[in-house]
Amino acid sequence: MSQHIELNYHVSADDFTRAGEASSDVKSKLKQMGVSPDVVRKVAIAMYEGEINMVIHAHGGGIKVTISPEEIKMVLKDKGPGIPDIDLAMQAGYSTAPDKVRSLGFGAGMGLPNMKKYSDEMDIETELGIGTTVTMSVKLH
Repeated sequence: MSQHIELNYHVSADDFTRAGEASSDVKSKLKQMGVSPDVVRKVAIAMYEGEINMVIHAHGGGIKVTISPEEIKMVLKDKGPGIPDIDLAMQAGYSTAPDKVRSLGFGAGMGLPNMKKYSDEMDIETELGIGTTVTMSVKLH
């Protein structure tokens, strides 16, 4: 793979029926490209967790995935409320998800910790009342 491939996705707020479609599409494309199963798994999990966070907390948003010979980079950008305390939000089990979301089986407080665990690099930029941008990358080698 010598060129860069860019994929763009829209994530709708509160749409749990379609949540995960973007990460599934990326997973399928990476498999078709012959990317190693370990990398595919990491990308799919990290992106799915981010996608679910956008659905639950951030009024939806956009995801840009760039596939290059070196890495797969995912930029998740939303116009949600922002994250008041990133250190707290990064703690496993910490969740601000409402009860109706928890009743659906989401909101266990593992989203951000799993995003960090399954990406090689992760950066969070957040501004209260403006939104959050999470950039993750998974190296191909």
